[in-house]
Amino acid sequence: MFQKTVLITGVSRGIGRACALTFARAGYAVAGCCRSRTDLLDSLSAELSAIGVPHLFLTGDVADTAFVDDLFSQTITRFKHLDVLINNAGISHIGLLTDMTDEQWNRLLSVNLSSAFYCCRAAIPHLLANRDRSEVLPEDACGTILNVSSVWGCSGASCEAAYSASKAGLNALTSALAKELAPSRIAVNALACGVIDTDMNHCFSEEERAALREEIPANRFASPEEAAKALLLLSQMPAYLTGQVIRFDGGFL
Repeated sequence: MFQKTVLITGVSRGIGRACALTFARAGYAVAGCCRSRTDLLDSLSAELSAIGVPHLFLTGDVADTAFVDDLFSQTITRFKHLDVLINNAGISHIGLLTDMTDEQWNRLLSVNLSSAFYCCRAAIPHLLANRDRSEVLPEDACGTILNVSSVWGCSGASCEAAYSASKAGLNALTSALAKELAPSRIAVNALACGVIDTDMNHCFSEEERAALREEIPANRFASPEEAAKALLLLSQMPAYLTGQVIRFDGGFL
């Protein structure tokens, strides 16, 4: 059977790590990167090796175009093709906008938004190459780009103005790029996550987490594994499902 390949940014923990394991169990070879946590990559690599999944992990900064180009070059050299790109790498910033420095603003936008542009640009030629594969049916996507966004990109959050702006930009990139790539049967969608129980949300106190939980109709945070399952399902949809920003928030918004 033809083995597909997924490339995941921010793969070392949270949603990215859950995606690596979820897609691996679905038969994908896995490529990915994180900025510096080689210990977590080693742990994930051991887990994938134990179940016999081919994989390639690199450390580097997705806000650096040279690293992104090298990541895709090594992925194609190793696996010969790419089927799914998951732009998952992201950082947060909580605080008043007036207290935010230029460096913090630029870094957040670089990681959360510019990196998705760099990765999409690098991925598109390889996704286009899939059109000539005999395994691809007329209704199938020749390739899929999935952007991990946030509900704050849909509505905005107080004291997270920069983060909200970066995710709103990611949502707009999703919608626009989907129109550009639809004639080539490359689907582009975003999963706008609500509160996922990852390290990013562990900055809140127990009281703050309880108060936040009460605002969610589902009365709980989602697990990274649930988000990964949703992303896997999106990757399996017909190419006609494109340009969508799908809220995954337990009814929060």
